[in-house]
Amino acid sequence: MTAAGFRRLLTRTYLVLFFGYLFVPLGIMGAAAFNTSRFPTVTPWTGFTLQWFPALFADQRLWQALGTSVIVAAGVIAVAVPLGLAGALLLDRLHSRARTFLYAVMVSPLLTPGVIVGISTLVFWRQWFDVSGGIFLTVVAQASFIAAYAMLLFLARLQRFDPSLEEAALDLGATHGQVFRRITLPYLMPSVLSSALLAFLQSFENYNTTIFVRGLETTLTIYIASKVRTGLTPAVNALSLILIALTIVGAVVYEIMRRREAKA
Repeated sequence: MTAAGFRRLLTRTYLVLFFGYLFVPLGIMGAAAFNTSRFPTVTPWTGFTLQWFPALFADQRLWQALGTSVIVAAGVIAVAVPLGLAGALLLDRLHSRARTFLYAVMVSPLLTPGVIVGISTLVFWRQWFDVSGGIFLTVVAQASFIAAYAMLLFLARLQRFDPSLEEAALDLGATHGQVFRRITLPYLMPSVLSSALLAFLQSFENYNTTIFVRGLETTLTIYIASKVRTGLTPAVNALSLILIALTIVGAVVYEIMRRREAKA
């Protein structure tokens, strides 16, 4: 075997292992939704069934938790995306020694464990504003670090932005508000959508921070974690399978629209 052939074989082997590592667990999880066993497993396979999908739709507590997760995620988007955009614009236009310090401060929430973020948020708001846990505090706690993700996405986009476009608009008599609305924001719109999607996903799956600030509210991750202790059924696998299917459909639709726009 030649060196080039060995490299191709090694590359293909790596890709098979890589994608297997990613998708085999998802396949097993999805298959468990069709097993008659009352436990989420595929071994032993006791028979094919669709009973866990009606059981899923009959679980009112699960749907309430799902609704709470969606509400929290929407609130996180409303807070984290504008904060990330403001931070990115500030850092992009700042050309002093303070830029490095501010960048480190703004990124530091990403390096802080979620447990610390949740506890510190709860202690601060309870001590100074007498605000206990709930949806509001969950949004604040999650947005405190998710905004940093959004900021990094905006910074990456701004590195390819031509500042002379803003300067030309200002020279022609446009106000700073008009420049932002008609030049800067349209250019950043792909990053706005990407950061909103990232914020939604990060909020939706968050557990470590949410567990300390949720109060009496129950998000989907908290509900599933509690069911693990009290008795998990394949109805959760059915929900996961539906979410995966929706994600795949959304990705396919987006790719079709992107290719149509590229041809236009």
